[in-house]
Amino acid sequence: MQNGDTVTILLVEDDMGHAEIVLRNFEDSRVANRIVHVTDGQAALDYLFRVDGYTDTVVYPMPNMILLDLRLPKVDGLEVLRNIKANEHLRQIPVVVLTTSEGESDRRKAYEYGANSYLVKPVSFEKFSQMLETFCFYWLAWNRLPD
Repeated sequence: MQNGDTVTILLVEDDMGHAEIVLRNFEDSRVANRIVHVTDGQAALDYLFRVDGYTDTVVYPMPNMILLDLRLPKVDGLEVLRNIKANEHLRQIPVVVLTTSEGESDRRKAYEYGANSYLVKPVSFEKFSQMLETFCFYWLAWNRLPD
């Protein structure tokens, strides 16, 4: 991926308040990006595996990165992560867990299943925004994602 290329991010987040904070911070970042937002684990799997309305690759491009909440309706985030990393065509996509869970077992399982990073959402709006700003610079400006 070259500098200036659009980065497509799949945001898997059921809390609309948290999703809005992420979307607003990414919009304000100086990194070109496109965010596709789904609100449950099944929709994330449908998107990634190109089923149930997600077959158009222009409208629904394969993401360069996935921001994944753990506590999701329909299919749990850890199960989504396990499915992503078990698939040879998806496993190279970086998955960043973005969750409220500080539980050791969740962290352990997330890394065991192949998470590339584990971020705990701060309670404070200001700290959450600061974390996302740092995230944008690291993951989307400095880090090199696979094509």
